[in-house]
Amino acid sequence: QVQLVESGGGLVQAGGSLRLSCAASGIMFGIGTMGWYRQAPGKQRELAASITRGGNIDYADSAKGRFAISRDNAKNTVYLQINSLKPEDTGVYYCNAVLDGYTYWGQGTQVTVSS
Repeated sequence: QVQLVESGGGLVQAGGSLRLSCAASGIMFGIGTMGWYRQAPGKQRELAASITRGGNIDYADSAKGRFAISRDNAKNTVYLQINSLKPEDTGVYYCNAVLDGYTYWGQGTQVTVSS
């Protein structure tokens, strides 16, 4: 069974940085696009960044300049580096992965940015 496990969230002061990781297990063949979504308190989940297996990257406008997504295909892991964190970055960050036409989701990791 495919599982995605996020890690790296926490409490950080504004201006700090975090690196989130998401490791996929139970994968028999190559994963397609992987992505990071975030859900701020009281708001809908929205895409922050995505990366294809070949390395093509797409960022939400709100993520451009401070977020950097990367992946290690050998480890079935996707990363999200967030710099210059702002209080409005607070929320739960979820990763997802597309495999055989199905989208899998992790359980989320909490990021809290204090001012």
